[in-house]
Amino acid sequence: MPAEWEPHRATWIAWPHHEPDWPGKLAAIPWVYAEIARELAEHEPVEILCHNHDVLEGARLALDAHGVRADRVTLHQVLTDRVWLRDSAPTAAFNDAGEVILVHWSFNGWAKYPNWRHDVEVGAAIGRLAGLGRVEPLRPDTGERIVLEGGGLEVNGQGLLLVTEEWLLSHVQVRNPGLGRADYERIFADWLGVRKTIWLGEGCVGDDTHGHVDDVARFVSADTVVVAVEDDPADENHGRSMDNLRRLEAASKADGAEPLAIVRLPFPRPVVMNGERLPASYANFYIANGLVLMPTFNDPNDRVALNTLAELMPSHRVVGIHAVDLVWGLGTIHCLTQQEPARADDARGR
Repeated sequence: MPAEWEPHRATWIAWPHHEPDWPGKLAAIPWVYAEIARELAEHEPVEILCHNHDVLEGARLALDAHGVRADRVTLHQVLTDRVWLRDSAPTAAFNDAGEVILVHWSFNGWAKYPNWRHDVEVGAAIGRLAGLGRVEPLRPDTGERIVLEGGGLEVNGQGLLLVTEEWLLSHVQVRNPGLGRADYERIFADWLGVRKTIWLGEGCVGDDTHGHVDDVARFVSADTVVVAVEDDPADENHGRSMDNLRRLEAASKADGAEPLAIVRLPFPRPVVMNGERLPASYANFYIANGLVLMPTFNDPNDRVALNTLAELMPSHRVVGIHAVDLVWGLGTIHCLTQQEPARADDARGR
């Protein structure tokens, strides 16, 4: 599995249409998506799944209103339950011949929500539209498809993977009953070429996926990882983030380990709507070709986080996307995007 900053052929997103994801706020969300598409289209093609004809026409109007480059955007009418393609879309990897292969995990609504029957077929649709080969990993013990989500997988493109125990090893929202730590490490090695899995502890407060790593720790280069750290001991994210920091430091200092530069990324103030703490995190950024899109939350730490990422990735434009409304859907920029890597020959030509 290549790192996110490696060359992309395109970014895939799905146009918002499921009102229960943003109760009372759905009308504002397409405009946020249009701004995301506008920025992405300046750097790479954007492929957009639209649930039906009305959603497609609404997307077209919003994209036109935002002046999004029409030559870089393609709309596809594909059924979706929800729009979090980081999790429902397949994970792209390279095979031994350097070809892009879609690793199409099964999807079950994060073992929490009932509406996933369309989303579980999204991988097949993207495979057809992109003209890419697709594999469906199966459990060696039962022959059933393996359930995983892209938001739980963070790689450096050189064989290191970050995941959390909360996501895969707890007894809440169990994706694959009966699988343990060693089983998952074998799956990561077999299907994603992972040499070493670094297990963090918990995700951030408010995360309805129960522990996705893309809200707490992200690689920005092969040997540099940013980790979201809450300094306030009274905040529930403090203990979680300090534990993840210690785990990363220990993994980096272990005998024979590749040393990692570990950089702290702040959390914004708690974002609360209707009494519910939302998973607001700057770590949910997305790296495109020459571009980083980072969620912002009308907080003084917005600038700190933007500057931190800009210093770590000087060859990229780092752009903030206002995400206070977006995070009401319990996800932001990384959750809604999925990269399609450039084919090996195209990547060499960049």
